[in-house]
Amino acid sequence: MSCPSGLSLPSSILTTVSCNTNYLVIPIALQVSWGSAPAIYGLQRMIIRDADLERDASACAALYEPYVCDSVASSEARAPTEEEMWGRMRAAYAWVVAEHEEVVVGYAYGSSHRERDAYRWAADVAAYIDADHHRSGVGRALYTRLFEQLRAVGLWTLCAGITQPNDASNGLHRTMGFVPVGTYRRIGWKAEAWHGVRWWQLDLRPGEPGPPSELETSCQR
Repeated sequence: MSCPSGLSLPSSILTTVSCNTNYLVIPIALQVSWGSAPAIYGLQRMIIRDADLERDASACAALYEPYVCDSVASSEARAPTEEEMWGRMRAAYAWVVAEHEEVVVGYAYGSSHRERDAYRWAADVAAYIDADHHRSGVGRALYTRLFEQLRAVGLWTLCAGITQPNDASNGLHRTMGFVPVGTYRRIGWKAEAWHGVRWWQLDLRPGEPGPPSELETSCQR
């Protein structure tokens, strides 16, 4: 098996992961359920692949809409259209999707953290998962693939802002190695209430002193 350099997955999964440069096929563990039927290890699989702008913009927009309209997880007041999502996907450093039975059940991406030049080696990341597939390993699989790509682009630091409270998202980012670095308190007004945002940070190159090389902009979408 030849997997991307630096890929980190549990050893029990690595024995049956199929890899190529465009996607990962990851068996779902025994305890995970897809709908009402329990998955059988090695038989039901989730595909993690690079997003296709024309193929996936509509699915990503539909998946994201409940996060905007029905929760405070997103700070946006209006869900983006398919065309707007297409533009976001094109501008991202990397964008990956999770598929189960040819249906997009989650996506994750990395985008510019700030416009000023000194911040160009940092990216903001986020993952959004279909409600029926929460706590099934989709987020970890997406982030594993995404972070490998962001490191290849030349990025050094990943940042994630999470509206509080959100134990599931806090737990995902902690599992992926993020550490909390601070909280913006009462920073966003949505659903008739103030909300705080906790910021998390991940060092993609711990121990490396720099200086950083220029980003591989050809890797950007």
